[in-house]
Amino acid sequence: MLTALTPQAPDKILALMAAYREDPRDDKIDLGVGVYKDASGNTPVMRAVKAAERRLVEEQTTKVYTGLAGDPAFAEALSKLVLGEARPADRLACVATPGGTGAIRQGLELVRMAAPGATVWLSDPTWPNHPAIAKYLGMKVRTYRYFDAETGGVDFDGMREDLDAVAAGDVVILHGCCHNPTGANLTVNQWDGVADLLVAKGSVPFVDIAYQGFGDGLDKDAAGLRHLVAKVPEALIAASCSKNFGIYRERTGLLMAIAPSAADLKVTQGAMASLNRLNFSFPPDHGARVVSMILTDDGLREDWAAELEEVRNSMLGLREQLAAALRDRVGSDRFGFLAAHRGMFSLLGATPDQVEVMRRDHGVYMVGDSRMNIAGLNATTVPLLADAIVAAGV
Repeated sequence: MLTALTPQAPDKILALMAAYREDPRDDKIDLGVGVYKDASGNTPVMRAVKAAERRLVEEQTTKVYTGLAGDPAFAEALSKLVLGEARPADRLACVATPGGTGAIRQGLELVRMAAPGATVWLSDPTWPNHPAIAKYLGMKVRTYRYFDAETGGVDFDGMREDLDAVAAGDVVILHGCCHNPTGANLTVNQWDGVADLLVAKGSVPFVDIAYQGFGDGLDKDAAGLRHLVAKVPEALIAASCSKNFGIYRERTGLLMAIAPSAADLKVTQGAMASLNRLNFSFPPDHGARVVSMILTDDGLREDWAAELEEVRNSMLGLREQLAAALRDRVGSDRFGFLAAHRGMFSLLGATPDQVEVMRRDHGVYMVGDSRMNIAGLNATTVPLLADAIVAAGV
């Protein structure tokens, strides 16, 4: 049987990580892997996470399974963080998942269960796992314009024009904030426009929010999503705790489904729990307990939010430094969009050949489409990257 398997395409980011490790140069720069790094190149455990874990070890009396949907306290705490006052408690179904990726997978499984013929609409470009999972599940996929390479911003006119073709029951995946890979975000007014369009079309938004707190702050990063939720009759939301709590390896995520009415809630919750049972049975709990402890303890929450602000401001500072360094070198503000972008990533706009020149001649590692992780920089490497970008002719 196994001899019938065919080689799978290698993951580009994992291949990039391997090439970076094998590069002997001391001044090489890793802008590929999607994790936050501090000025020393480390991905630290947050103070509140350490404190919560210590308390958990001392207080936890059992490792017995949680329910199929996970710990209700986690679902309540995280859904309140994401949705705020827009949280429709009487219509909200939640299940814990193995990370944000697990929430995306479970959400698309739910779509396939409820509407097998639905088309899944994805931004162009988007996170590579979005189309990969949808296509693996045999779902129809279409794209809508999103990024304007000329301005480095959102092509909102193109986006609206393409989404005008969505059909009733189709699902439109949107990035809640800090768009991956572009770094370009919708304004709150644009979120309102998208919500109005989806309501008119009878299509369902599926919002992937993996970087809340990394852009403009916890509430501002969720503002567009909250406007959307207040307008649409139903929605899916995949939330990740990997980045804003720094618990990547704990695989902590939550799938939320807003049902059309309170009467639909029980069936929706049951379907989601059933999918958990079929895919991995009970979800992981350690990270979820840590998150719920932090969010429900005033002291831990305050310390976590303060450290998250330090992380956010560090990335904003690096963006401004890089944009200024490039302005000095090229004599124009054509890279100013880098300072306007939010989150870990920006799409530089370099060709694959230019990306290869930067890797070969300067030891700068970024994905071939020129997505770069701003958090991979520090004050020393910003000018090195600026020199590499100019030398490559970007």
